[in-house]
Formats: sequence, structure tokens, C-alpha cells
Amino acid sequence: MFLVISLVDFLLMILNWVIVAQVVLSWLVAFNVVNRQSRFVASVLQALDVVTEPLYRPLRRILPDFGGLDFAPLVVLLVVFFLRSRVVPYLYAATATPVAY
Repeated sequence: MFLVISLVDFLLMILNWVIVAQVVLSWLVAFNVVNRQSRFVASVLQALDVVTEPLYRPLRRILPDFGGLDFAPLVVLLVVFFLRSRVVPYLYAATATPVAY
């Protein structure tokens, strides 16, 4: 069970970094620092969108429209932070306690 919890924690950490990379890259595209016409940039953006869009889509339906601002990545990052700081340590502690028979 410890291995499964460690894997979930690792995947949440990777998701955290993927969301941060997607946000930073979208800002760089928005401010014309990098060009979306570049094949490498376009492929990286597409790959990041494929990973993050299933997480953002339900939140975008719930959150109100703020014009050009998208708060879905922030909400997902807060959920990932909550899971990694509260739920995962609790699961580690629950698996470490001995079970009385």
C-alpha cells in the first residue's frame, strides 16, 4: 500500500509541475515572448493541453466568467496542494499504524 500512496504522491507532484509549465508557457505566448508558429512550441502546448484540459473543463463550467482570466489552473493547483499536504500524509500515517487482530 505504501508503494501506491508514493506513486499517487509522485503523480500529484508531476501534475503540479505540468500545470505550472502550462501556465508559464501560455503567458509567454500571450506576451509574444515565444511564437506559437514554432512547431516545437505548438507541440509542447498541445501536449500540455491534452493533459490539463480534462481537469480544467468541469471547473470552467462552474467558475464565473472573468473575461480573459482563467482561474481553473489555480483551483486545480489548490486541490493538488491540499491533497499533497493533508490527504497523502494521512494515508502514509494510516498505513504505518499496526493493525491489531
